[in-house]
Amino acid sequence: MATPLSASAFLAALKAEGCKTVEYKSWRSHNRNHVGSWGPVNGVMIHHTVSSGEDSSVALCYNGHAKLPGPLCHTVGGKSGKLYMVSAGRANHAGSGDDDVLRAVVNETALPADNEANTDGNRHFYGLEIVNLGNGKDQYPAVQYDAAVRWAAAICRAHGWGAASVIGHKEWQPGKIDPHGPVEGRGSFDMNAFRRDVAERLKHPASWSTGSTSTTKPPAQQEEDDVPHAIGRYDTTDRTIVPRKWTTLPIEGVDLLTGATHYTATAHVQATLPAGSTFQGRFYHYRPDGSRWTGPIFERIGTDGSTFADFHNAGSIVASEKLRFEVIYYPAKSDDQKSVKLTTAYLRGLYWK
Repeated sequence: MATPLSASAFLAALKAEGCKTVEYKSWRSHNRNHVGSWGPVNGVMIHHTVSSGEDSSVALCYNGHAKLPGPLCHTVGGKSGKLYMVSAGRANHAGSGDDDVLRAVVNETALPADNEANTDGNRHFYGLEIVNLGNGKDQYPAVQYDAAVRWAAAICRAHGWGAASVIGHKEWQPGKIDPHGPVEGRGSFDMNAFRRDVAERLKHPASWSTGSTSTTKPPAQQEEDDVPHAIGRYDTTDRTIVPRKWTTLPIEGVDLLTGATHYTATAHVQATLPAGSTFQGRFYHYRPDGSRWTGPIFERIGTDGSTFADFHNAGSIVASEKLRFEVIYYPAKSDDQKSVKLTTAYLRGLYWK
C-alpha cells in the first residue's frame, strides 16, 4: 500500500522514464475525491478507450459522459506516443472488481480469475486509457505501446513496486476485455507480455530520477524532443549465414544506434532460403560488459526464390548501450548443414534523443 503521488511527483516520474507528457487543462485538481477515497494505492490498470481520434479521446476521458462523469482515468495514451495528463486523484476508470485480484496485486503474486465485483478499484489503481477502438482490428502503434510500458514502469518505480502490480481492466472486472487488439510487431495485446516488458524496463535506470546523479540537468530541462529523427540504412553486401548460429548484421555498421535514445525500428532482409526453412531475427541492446538485453524473436518461413522478411522492435537504450540486429537460420531438414546467402538488409525507423 502506498500514498498516492502528488501531481508534481506523478509528472516528474513520467518524465524521468522518458515519457512525452502533455498537461491537459486543470488536470492537477480534476478528480472525483469528493465522492470517495483516493488511496491507499496498490497498482496500475491498463484500459482501451473504445474511441478514435487523439483530441476527442482526451476530451472524453477528461469530461466523461452523461452516465459516467470524468475524469475517466489519470492519463490517456495517444497513438502518437504522447501521454495526456487528465487527473492526479480519484478517477472513474476501474469500477468494482475482485477483492482476490486486489489481494494478489498487493502481494505481487499470480492473479486469480476475476469472478466477483465487490471492491472499489477507483480507490486503489492508477488508470491509463489507451486510444483504441477495442474492436480487435484497430492496431496499437509500437510507439503507443512503448509509451504505455513506460507509464506503468514509471509509477511502479516511484512506489517501489514490481511489474506484478500492473493489471489489465479485463483481469479486474468480470466481463471486461480491455486492453484488446493487435499491437504493431507483437501480435495481440497480452498482459503477461506487457508485464514482462515493464519488468525489463525496471531493470534499467530511468533517464532521470530524484536524487540521481545520472544527469546534471534539472527535471525542467529534461523535456523530450517531440520531433523524431529518421533511421535509414541500406546494405547490399552478400553475406553467408551458417545454420543454427546467431549472426549480427552490419547494416552500414554493426551499431545501429548509440547513446540514450528511444526508438522504433524495422529491419527488412532479403535472403535466398530453401522453401520450408526458418529465418528468425531480433534486435538487442549491447552493453560495455558484453551482456545484453534481447528483444522479441520474430520468425519467417523460407519460400522458393528470394525470401523477404521484416523484423520490428520499439524500445530505448541508455547512454552506454548500443542497438544491434541479428538473424539465425534453421534448415527445413535437421541434418542439412548448408549455408544460405543474405543479399540485402535495410533498416528504417524513428528515434528520439
